[in-house]
Amino acid sequence: MGNILAIVGRPNVGKSTLFNRLVESRQAIVEETSGVTRDRHYGKSHWNGKEFSVIDTGGYVIGSNDVFEGEIRAQVKLAIDEADVIIFLVDVKEGITGMDEDVAVELRKTNKKVFLGVNKVDNGKLIASANEFYQLGLGEIYCISSISGSGTGEILDEVVKEFGEDFEDETENLPKFAVVGRPNVGKSSLINAFIGEERNIVTSIAGTTRDSIYTRYNSFGLDFMLVDTAGLRKKSKVHENIEFYSVLRSIRAIEKSDICILMIDAQDGLETQDLNIISLVEKNRKGLVIVINKWDLIEKDSNTHKIITERIKEKIAPFSDVPIVFTSVIEKQRIFKALEVCYNVYRNKIRNIPTAELNDKMLEIIQQTPPPIGARGRYIRIKYVTQLKTSFPAFAFFCNYPEDVKVSYRRFLENKLRVLYDFEGVPLSIYFREK
Repeated sequence: MGNILAIVGRPNVGKSTLFNRLVESRQAIVEETSGVTRDRHYGKSHWNGKEFSVIDTGGYVIGSNDVFEGEIRAQVKLAIDEADVIIFLVDVKEGITGMDEDVAVELRKTNKKVFLGVNKVDNGKLIASANEFYQLGLGEIYCISSISGSGTGEILDEVVKEFGEDFEDETENLPKFAVVGRPNVGKSSLINAFIGEERNIVTSIAGTTRDSIYTRYNSFGLDFMLVDTAGLRKKSKVHENIEFYSVLRSIRAIEKSDICILMIDAQDGLETQDLNIISLVEKNRKGLVIVINKWDLIEKDSNTHKIITERIKEKIAPFSDVPIVFTSVIEKQRIFKALEVCYNVYRNKIRNIPTAELNDKMLEIIQQTPPPIGARGRYIRIKYVTQLKTSFPAFAFFCNYPEDVKVSYRRFLENKLRVLYDFEGVPLSIYFREK
């Protein structure tokens, strides 16, 4: 599932500051990736050529600063389960506290690599004070300042040495379809319906029992990995630490998938949490198929299907070029239709358009409908367009004043690309660059 670094420690030692520094450093490096931070406590980082996920466990302590000893211990145990490498953060100005000693006891029991980061070492005088943390029995100490960034490079140099290469197997290059949605909408039932239907499907292969379950589907000429995720709940409904981790796993499953199948209960309709999931899918530039399940339980006439489709597309705009399939998993209605649609969306996502063809068609459209005049009466001239070599459809339009191109014209170009080439279910990215 990739390399994972967890930051643990008692409250107010600077875990979130360090987390933000690590995640933002990644955003500065990769300009083409928008919305790198998926969640307040989960992000991607990059150091010395290695990419890894970072978890700020501070987000999982419920309550005020007066945190129960047992809750801190539970938080650390979950981090140990979840992470490959752990940074244990302490505060040089407060010295060793009883809670630090409790955390150290738990960390000494693990065979995971633990790095002891002594935070808030903002000047030379404090370096000597940091030496008392050797008493925690966790080996070398690293003096850092989360706020200024000093010392963070040294600790990261050592952290990334512990990460292995990402595991690859024969399924690595297969398309991955993640089944996501709120709890109890029928995600596992959908996957079980596929598995139960055909004899030549290879059943679950990877992941621990607590992780997302990967299942290979190989039938009817289709070959891909299905990912069954824990249900994403609203934050207010998440009371247990363990729930936060199931949400993280769902986020990681979205991140690692090609296409997301968002399942919605026909009786509940599209809820706020579904819109959050769609936003997450779009930010991650994944394909999307919406499956309305339990359609057999709805009273309907010949127009119901059309009315619900229009209503959903209004709610999810502007990313509304998304296929919607109405199913009943129990009745086995249209579940294979959903798979075929997913495969089409996957083909749309990997579609590559020759540059010459793209310029012939798009420059003619631009000539007929040029961009509105920019700031200070400047005329914008788009000279050239090319598809970027990214894992999702992205296009660069080269022009004289890229900063003057209005959002409405960007939408116009996107719509034209969607009409010319089938990008149903796939977010498009358009960039304007100076020629």
